[in-house]
Amino acid sequence: MFEEFVLAASTGDLAAEPRARETADAVEFRMDLAADPLDQLAAYDGTLPLVVTNRAEWEGGEADDLGRYDALAEALAHDAVVAVDVELAALRGNAPTGERSHATALRESAREEGVSVIASVHDFESTPEVGTLSGLLADAASEGDVGKLATTANAREDALAMLRATHEATAAGHRVATMCMGEPGRHTRAVAPVYGSRIGYAPVDAADATAPGQYPLATLRGLVDGLLQE
Repeated sequence: MFEEFVLAASTGDLAAEPRARETADAVEFRMDLAADPLDQLAAYDGTLPLVVTNRAEWEGGEADDLGRYDALAEALAHDAVVAVDVELAALRGNAPTGERSHATALRESAREEGVSVIASVHDFESTPEVGTLSGLLADAASEGDVGKLATTANAREDALAMLRATHEATAAGHRVATMCMGEPGRHTRAVAPVYGSRIGYAPVDAADATAPGQYPLATLRGLVDGLLQE
């Protein structure tokens, strides 16, 4: 997985999967946004592989206790699950609530199950300079199979910094997924794959965006495919 660009349809409702089949390569199942996520997984009979995310409240999600790790660990047993998202801060022991032992145990379980680990970083306020971005990507890629970095662009220069960091990380042999949130960086969701980003995210329904600045699924598919064909 993630040898090439993967477009993930983000949703908290697996019943939306049929509407994504012709456009997406995978579904990011936002367990923290879902009603009865484990029941949804047990009943899932879709054709798209699943990336499971149970985003912590301290990093922009709605999961607010360590039970999120138990749910993710149970999710790993489902055949459709091909990747799990774990926050880099948790893996490094820098999370506000600790969590390192839980995060590293989950990573080990994922690897035993043959499930890829996405080590993720989110900055909802700004985009650091290129050197900092490159360092974060290297750290994330070393902790997971893919290092994911999503920052907030407050100006076009931020988007340029992210694209350069993406290019440098890819050239260094790291497998990364990058994007800028917010309107000034929205285009990076389409352009970053040209520089090596391996994962893009878009809502199945535009009204249900899971992060600022996301394109509708079909729009992002068309943009990325058009750029990668050049």
